[in-house]
Amino acid sequence: MSDISWTFPFLEWALALVGGYFLGSIPFGLILTNLAGLGDIRSIGSGNIGATNALRTGNKWVAIGTLIGDAGKGAVAVVLAIQLSDHAEVASIAAIGAFLGHLYPVWLKFKGGKGISTFIGLLLALYWPVGLLFCLTWLATAAVFRMSSLAALVAAAATPIYLAWLGQMQFVILSCVLTALIYFAHRENISRLLAGDEPRIGEKKTETPDDSTPTS
Repeated sequence: MSDISWTFPFLEWALALVGGYFLGSIPFGLILTNLAGLGDIRSIGSGNIGATNALRTGNKWVAIGTLIGDAGKGAVAVVLAIQLSDHAEVASIAAIGAFLGHLYPVWLKFKGGKGISTFIGLLLALYWPVGLLFCLTWLATAAVFRMSSLAALVAAAATPIYLAWLGQMQFVILSCVLTALIYFAHRENISRLLAGDEPRIGEKKTETPDDSTPTS
């Protein structure tokens, strides 16, 4: 794949963005919970469509399927863009489209997940070592602080640094944009973190649960 040149037709951008969006908007959590006869995932737990909330149905296979689906749709959007175009820009645009599709799916009145699983899929497809570093950072932070949302936020913030460190400068701006979207999606978690009210992993929750693990 060539370096970024920003000299290709606008139509290619548009197709990548729209195609990525519709792939990203597939609500695997909602589909799988319904297929399993578990009802509407939006009426369970936090109401989030991610795999963490799917796990609250008590069916681990639905949760695993949601995780794979949410990560996979991001990866597929990027891989297709890479295969169909010689421009790195197209993969980045497809990644943004898929991420926005997951966060704001038109089918669900633009109320989607928080994007962590899809972000991992995008990273693995764009440059898998950074996807692996994201997961390791999440695990290390979660092990120390026992807060899934904090782990997600720290891992996301570290991603542009990892990309720059490993020489993948063409994806640094993209990762900054996606990280900003993750922080916006986690704004309620951030408020609870600052107030000292964010629940810890395994802690009994007395308010709206958190969906910020790598499976959301």
